[in-house]
Amino acid sequence: MYRFLTIFLSSLALLCVSNPSSAQSSKTQAKTEQSGDILFKADDLQHDQKLDVVVATGSVEMVEGERILRADKVSYNKKKDLVTATGNVVLMEPSGDVFFADQVELTGDFKTGIVENIRILMTDEARMAAVGGRRFGDEQMELHKAVYSPCRGCGNASETPLWQIKAFKVFHDKTEQNVEYRDAFMEFLGVPIFYTPYFSHPDPTVKRRSGFLAPRYGSNSILGATLETPYYFNIAPDKDATIRPILTTNEGIVLASEYRQRFSDAEIVLKGSGTHGTVQNGDKDFRGHLFSSVRADINNSWRAGADFRLTSDDTYLQRYDFDEGDSLKNYTFLEGFNGQNYASAQGFFWRGLRNADDPATMPLIAPIIDLNFINPVGKSDAQWKLDANFLSLTRTEGTDSRRLSVINSLELPHISATGEVYHLYASLQTDAYYGSNVKDNSGNTSTGFTGRIFPRIGMDWRFPFSRRSGSTTQIIEPVVGVQFAPNGGNPEKISNEDSQDVEFDETNLFSRNRFTGLDRVEGGHRIYYGLHLGSMSANFYSDGFIGQSYRVRSNNDFADNSGLNDHFSDIVGKLSIRPSSDLKLQYRFRMDKDNFSARRNELSANAGPPILKFNLNYNFFDEGSGSGEFSDREELSYGFSSQFSKSWSIESSTRRDLKLSNTIEQGVGLKFECDCFTMKLNFIRTFTQDRDVKPSDTIFLQLIFKNLGEIYTSSDGPKT
Repeated sequence: MYRFLTIFLSSLALLCVSNPSSAQSSKTQAKTEQSGDILFKADDLQHDQKLDVVVATGSVEMVEGERILRADKVSYNKKKDLVTATGNVVLMEPSGDVFFADQVELTGDFKTGIVENIRILMTDEARMAAVGGRRFGDEQMELHKAVYSPCRGCGNASETPLWQIKAFKVFHDKTEQNVEYRDAFMEFLGVPIFYTPYFSHPDPTVKRRSGFLAPRYGSNSILGATLETPYYFNIAPDKDATIRPILTTNEGIVLASEYRQRFSDAEIVLKGSGTHGTVQNGDKDFRGHLFSSVRADINNSWRAGADFRLTSDDTYLQRYDFDEGDSLKNYTFLEGFNGQNYASAQGFFWRGLRNADDPATMPLIAPIIDLNFINPVGKSDAQWKLDANFLSLTRTEGTDSRRLSVINSLELPHISATGEVYHLYASLQTDAYYGSNVKDNSGNTSTGFTGRIFPRIGMDWRFPFSRRSGSTTQIIEPVVGVQFAPNGGNPEKISNEDSQDVEFDETNLFSRNRFTGLDRVEGGHRIYYGLHLGSMSANFYSDGFIGQSYRVRSNNDFADNSGLNDHFSDIVGKLSIRPSSDLKLQYRFRMDKDNFSARRNELSANAGPPILKFNLNYNFFDEGSGSGEFSDREELSYGFSSQFSKSWSIESSTRRDLKLSNTIEQGVGLKFECDCFTMKLNFIRTFTQDRDVKPSDTIFLQLIFKNLGEIYTSSDGPKT
């Protein structure tokens, strides 16, 4: 700001001295002058030769690049070396900040000055005001009786802001990039709620700086009262760390930390924690975890990465609120892209955290290599595809498997002149296996080589029709497909590792192999058919599908309740309806082909305007559905939310297991949100238990102050 005034007013003085006749005129039309990079405009220019004072009055405007200064009057006293701007002084900075003042005085070399009644509108629409201010050189500024608030929409403009900070003195040092406050009060709804004789923070130009972060308070039925005081280390522009000591009254100190570093083409993140806490048998021992993530771009085509997730025991992460998952996945990968072609090499290892998980049976997959190539054939849309896969899977106890699989396929899409869409295909899958301790259907184990050659040929056909009636478009699309393949194709010596979980629904009705992986193939001749219906307009939407498949011979490779093992498959479909913006329904189903009883039902509904909106989710899976591993599952989730004012909202939810007639979780939340402040108050009651993780009631309170930070506290007690 002051640099601009110096340059401009110096140029103005030179202009006025060199043109005294025009400068002395008491009344002239508006004048525009330019000197170097500065453009100047005023209604009147005067130069008093005796006093050696240059005065510009009437809509004075100075422009230097993207910086603009406006005032009613600007004067330059050459003898006193004093510049004064008065009356509606406005300075618009290139950054977007706008400064307002009643009067600005600059002395000396224009680097020191005094400002009266300064107001600042920042780019994020936060506001600051002060009775007065002083500038010392280019790098230091002091404000007296200053007020700061980012609030503008939490009340009427004439009212007191929702919250604001008042300080008797604010000192800004640009060299140190620091802002200091003396005798500062924080007011909420006009009431002082916090006082500190001194505090400081980095100025807006600082992106990162070492220092304490906002603390978090809480109460836990297992850990007792907790206090987390994070400290951030700005090690270098490319690396930082956060240390999070967590003090607990029951379990002592938990030390958590995070380290991040970026390179020109890579990044690494390390997270971990540790404590000497109580283990399941009641003794004290080390408990902790370490998570790491690495990503690297090797060049424009190749990238690599790795994630490792380690923990001392099964319940540590959930007990100390670091993670809620029931398994940890460790993996590495290398992948490359070239047009439509893709190559990858990966490795996987899982650790199960459930009580029934046996580490000895967890597989180690290293490596699994995939190669996918697509090449056009001739000048038509025909394509030749090659998919190759190599896998090595080992266990401490149980079956080991090595696999090499190659699938060659020819794709021939075609759209007729009448709009019919055809897709012909032919493929040949060749697999070679070496298995150890592979169990057959009789329970006997074997070790050795095996393999298969499995061809497929088929065609998909669909014929979409559409009709427009007024503003509504209606769609009807019959879909039919046929596939020919040999029966069988799944020798008992091939261990089924990646094709156990089969979920038959409308999304895979037309899949060439409805097993999820490569270890199992779907043999036999079959036909599949379905009907797609839809209707769309500006305010209405509906979409539906129903379909089924028929095979010449039944397939015993699928589980009894999979819906795919008989000649006719189960009937699958979906229905989505949105009659208005306040109502949305979606239903997905699988019906028994013989008696049309439900094998799977999934229903979701959202109804109501923002003032009162209800939600419902219902899921039912018949016994043995899919892979046949689970019994009947039936679950219901329901709740509501209400935006009962511009800033206030409330929500509630319940999740129940209908088969066991048990409640799994309940929750209710209250939220206040405006442009400068957010408050979240939540109550959650859990009814599940896993060893030393007990059912509990938890209260969370989070207060977020724009541009300042957040306050977080929680209280967790045993369920009563």
